[in-house]
Amino acid sequence: MSGFEQVGFGSDDFTTNPEPRCPCLLLLDTSHSMQGRAISELNRGIATLKDQLANDALAMKRVEIAVVTFGPVNIDSGFQTPDFWHPPTLLTTGDTPMGAAIEQGIDLLRERKQRYRDNGVSYYRPWIFLITDGAPTDSWQRAAQLVRDGEEKKEFSFFAIGVANADMGILAQIAPRGPLKLDGLNFRELFMWLSSSLSRVSASNTGDRVALPPPSGWTEV
Repeated sequence: MSGFEQVGFGSDDFTTNPEPRCPCLLLLDTSHSMQGRAISELNRGIATLKDQLANDALAMKRVEIAVVTFGPVNIDSGFQTPDFWHPPTLLTTGDTPMGAAIEQGIDLLRERKQRYRDNGVSYYRPWIFLITDGAPTDSWQRAAQLVRDGEEKKEFSFFAIGVANADMGILAQIAPRGPLKLDGLNFRELFMWLSSSLSRVSASNTGDRVALPPPSGWTEV
């Protein structure tokens, strides 16, 4: 599939499933530098995310996952509840157009939120989860401004995870919450934490403040 190609949504049955939605967008670096064990562990991690969510009946109705990869930018899957979502087997290609991926992801998220509104479905504050092991190879300043604006307006929460030699300085300029460094290749532990966090959020009422589990077991300290 070519970069920037739009993918249709696969779980838009808001009539049979009118539950509020908890959207989570994964922005995943698939550039050449991720080849080898890194991409294998990332694939294992995102498969774990679905397996863990499958243990939570309410999360299966409320959480929606979308995947945008960059290297080049590609919408792998639009927002879908986990029962419709098939974790991809990612391959590494190209460079690291992180700025374009962030902008594409924010556009995808805004389209999804409009779908919720059009169908009278409430939603939790969306999450955008960026994972990279490098530095942007394109212009990223506009994307960083969009992230700051989105965080300030509470349009979404943006999390950045740096792997191995990721440029944490640039990530810190993109992510107002401050990036976290992955401990080794502990992707599986990272996605178990993400699943647990999404389950907690999706079990709450929209607008509630939810205490997330500590990011232990996958971050460097």
